[in-house]
Order: sequence, then structure tokens, then C-alpha cells
Amino acid sequence: MDPLEQFKTTFFEECGELLAAAEMHLATLEAGEADGETLHAIFRAIHSIKGGAGVFGFQRLVGFAHVFETALDVLRAGRISATSENVAIFIRANDALGDFVRAAQQNEALPEDFGAALVHALEQVSGAASAEPTIAVTAVTEAVTHSGRRRFRIEFAPASDMLRKANEPMLLLRELRRLGEVSVKAALDRLPPLSEMAAEDAYLAWTIELVGDVARDRILEVFEFVEDDCRLAVEELAPDEAAPTHQPVATIAPPAPAPSGEPSKPASNGGHASVATSIRVDLDRVDRLVNLVGELVTTQAMLAQQAREFPAEQYPAFVQGLEAISQHTRELQESVMAIRAQPVKSVFARLPKMVRELAAALSKDVRLVTTGESTEIDKTVIEQLGDPLTHMIRNAIDHGIETPEQRIAAGKPRQGTIHLSAEHRSGRIIIEISDDGRGIDRRRVLDKAKERGLVASGAVLSDEEIDNLIFLPGFSTAAVISDVSGRGVGMDVVKRNIQALGGRIVITSTPGHGSRFTLSLPLTLAVLDGMIVAVGGESYIVPITSIVESFRPAASAVRSIVNAGEVVAMRG
Repeated sequence: MDPLEQFKTTFFEECGELLAAAEMHLATLEAGEADGETLHAIFRAIHSIKGGAGVFGFQRLVGFAHVFETALDVLRAGRISATSENVAIFIRANDALGDFVRAAQQNEALPEDFGAALVHALEQVSGAASAEPTIAVTAVTEAVTHSGRRRFRIEFAPASDMLRKANEPMLLLRELRRLGEVSVKAALDRLPPLSEMAAEDAYLAWTIELVGDVARDRILEVFEFVEDDCRLAVEELAPDEAAPTHQPVATIAPPAPAPSGEPSKPASNGGHASVATSIRVDLDRVDRLVNLVGELVTTQAMLAQQAREFPAEQYPAFVQGLEAISQHTRELQESVMAIRAQPVKSVFARLPKMVRELAAALSKDVRLVTTGESTEIDKTVIEQLGDPLTHMIRNAIDHGIETPEQRIAAGKPRQGTIHLSAEHRSGRIIIEISDDGRGIDRRRVLDKAKERGLVASGAVLSDEEIDNLIFLPGFSTAAVISDVSGRGVGMDVVKRNIQALGGRIVITSTPGHGSRFTLSLPLTLAVLDGMIVAVGGESYIVPITSIVESFRPAASAVRSIVNAGEVVAMRG
């Protein structure tokens, strides 16, 4: 067994999180709402993937990530702008990077030319600003005082093979520039004669002086992925050691303004080092804990029911103790459920790429907008949400959103919009998928249902009943069977899957303006609360999530029906 396997598993899990984060920030960039920190976050995600891939020797992944990272660095330095063309290249590059990660994870060989066109496009983006200098060499002949800020001396000497691992020292120096005022002196003593130089070896070393409101740990973070491939020393200097500099040094130019016109935000949080506050735990251990808590909750509920038969005035300490156990058990249950809870963004993050690819295949212009990605839900529910959401969004693109020409003719924007949202409401999670397309053509749906024998030919249905016909097995309005739709398999499976999770699905559609699917799901499937209902001599437990309404009828509301029994009058 590969001794690094457990570390690779962690790396690939982190890659999934980083790619999802980059996807989200790129969507913000595409919408024109990005600031300097958004660009830094995208860069850090790609840089982290590249650094981890270098540790495990995934060279193709490292090489592609390096080209991608270089282009992003040019963007965040303000030397190119976030045009729609450039952002489109970055989004495609993020998708391709995900393919490289999956290939490495599954030990598959991608075609030799895979990603070559994107590499060329990224290099063109980087080369568009190559004529602009990134380092200006000036002679500094007078001392500069920096009262109230910290001063560091950094000795950085890359190992000779660092460049072969696609680690670029210049990017590290630029990152230091964002932490404060930086001056750099290059050490040339390791340079061999020109005839003995190897193009891929590193020979230079640098002495860097950094002044700013920054912590030492934040400086070390800049070098975290190359710390095994260099000689590094970071020393904080006392104020009286700030001797005047009277020799030529290379001074890194200040960063250019961000494309949005906003000043670039510092990468640090005011100099305070971040502290890890989470650990990775094997899911089997969490599942065992959840099962044990479930048994504990059941036993506690049984004891509490039995305790009701004891006179409270005779056993006050016993009753009080049971009440305390009940409260602690409830808190323990909620805490354990929170361990299994995950944000729905892990599901949402898979969808933008699918939307782009399907819209391109159908010659449509579609934008996916997501909100509430941080809403948390049980991991078991999340795992079963992917397929229903995927199918409903595919359905919205194929049947709901019109072509650009049709939308313009209808007085709509050329680009269609699908909105995916999640929120907590009344102890459940509500997920909505809405679009601004053509809506449900109820006449066509009813005709198709009658044609297929799913509805009696003379049946008269309400709008709501017609809308719900799309959930019948074998129903489809597609004129042509394709790999997208037309076989009548899908929406009935979506409904069954949602119901299997203890959820409900509701449709609201306005012809010509779009449709909205609303999913109501339980927060967890591990431990469910129930209501004890007695009927005659039998007792039953009904899950709370299945109870729509409960009420206590007045005696006057109970009426007898001859030969039928008693009924309750409710709202007429």
C-alpha cells in the first residue's frame, strides 16, 4: 500500500474544496462584483493546489496550475483587466484544472494535448502585460525610518531544482510586496560560468528587507509550499538595527490599482496569524457516534415516558434528574447533528460547469445565480441531492429557457437566468430552482398526457394538477429524444427521491415568465422527532416532519354521522 495514500486522500478532498471556492469567486468576477480580495482568493486556491500536487509529483497538474497561476497573478497585479474574454478563459481553466485533479486521483492518463489550447490562451493573457516591468532597480542612497512598524530580514535561497517543480521565486517576491514595503538584494555568488549553466536550475538567492504591520507567521505562509525546496531564514530586526542603506538594491514596484479601481486589500488580517480550528475525522467514526446518540435519545425518551407514572411529589430528585438528562441529551443530539452538517455549496459548486456545457450544446445563453450556499444540511441529505438538482436544472435549460433569438423576440434579455437558492425555514431546508424562461405550456402538457393515456380524455384539471403531470412516469413533452431529454425518465424519479428523503416538491409556473420548483427537506435523517398518537388501544409514533397541522377540536366541532361514526368540522 502506498504510504502516502492517506495524505493523497486529504489532498484531493482539499482540491475539491479549493476548486469550488475558485468557481464561486470566478462567478463573482464574471458578474463584475469582485474586489482585490476576490482575486487574491482565486490565486491562493490555485496556488494551494499546485503546491500540494508538487509534493506528490503530479507534474502535469503542477505545470497547468503554474500557467494558470501566472495569468491570475498578472490580473491581480492590475496589469490586465477582468474583461469578459479573460474571465471566460479563467473559468474554462478552472474546469480543466478539475479534470487534471480527477485524472491524478483516478490514476488516469489524459491525452497529451489535453489543455494545450487553454495553456496557449493563458500564456497569451500573461504575455499581454509582459512588456510592463514588474521590478524596478533603483539606487537608494538615503535611510528611511519606519516608526511603529515591524522590520524583518529574510534570507531566501532556492534549491537548484526548485524551478523544475514549477515554483516561481518571482511570484513569492510579489506576494511579499503585498505585506508591506520591500527591498531586495540579489546574491550572485552561486552563479557558475555561463558555459556551465543549466536552463532549469536556480542559482540566485535574495536578501529581502520587509517593513510593515505583519506577523512573522504571515511571512512564513508565503513560503509554505517551497519550504522543503529552499534555505529560508526570517529574522525580526530591532528598530535600532534599521541601518541606512547606501548600496543599489532591487526595489519591488508597488502594486498597480485593482481592475475595479478599488485599492488592493492586504492578504493578511492585520498581522494576526490564523490558527487552525478544525480537524479531519473519518466519516465512519462520526456515523458510529451518530448511531450511539440515536440509541441514547431513544432510551432517554423511553425512560421519560415511564417516569410519568411515578408521582413527582414522591420522587422529586428522580424526576429532576430525568429532566436534566433530557436537556443534556437534546443538546448532545444537536451538537452531533452539527458535526454531520455541511454547507450545500458542496452540491451547488458542481452545477455551474454543467450549466455552461449544456447551454453551449443547446446554443443557449444561460447564467446560474446561487444564493444561500452556506446553508447547512446533514451530509446524508446532501449526498442524495446532487442528482435531483442536476436533472431539474437540465430540464430548466432544455425546456424552460428559450434561445437568445426567442428571448429577444419576447422582449426579454438575451441571457436567461436560473436562480438556485437554499435557506432554513421552520426547522427544514428550503431549496428553490427558478428560471425566467417560457414557463409550463399547460395546454401542451395536458394534450400529451391524454395522448399517452396518463389522463382520461374528458378530464378537466386545474392549473396545479396540470403542472404536476410532469411528475408522472413516462411523461415527456420533448419532440425529439436526445441525450438531454425526451425518454420520460427523470422528473418522476426526482419526486420519488425527494419523497424518500422525507421531503416535498411544489411547482409554481407562469406561462411566458418562468417556473419555480420548491423543495422542502428535513435537516437530518439520523434522528427524527415523533408525536405519539393513540388510536383505540394502540399507540403509534408519527414523524414530526410528516405532520402538516395539529389542533385540539372543541366539543361542539365533533359531530356524528349516521352509520359512519364521528367527524370533526374544520374550516367548513
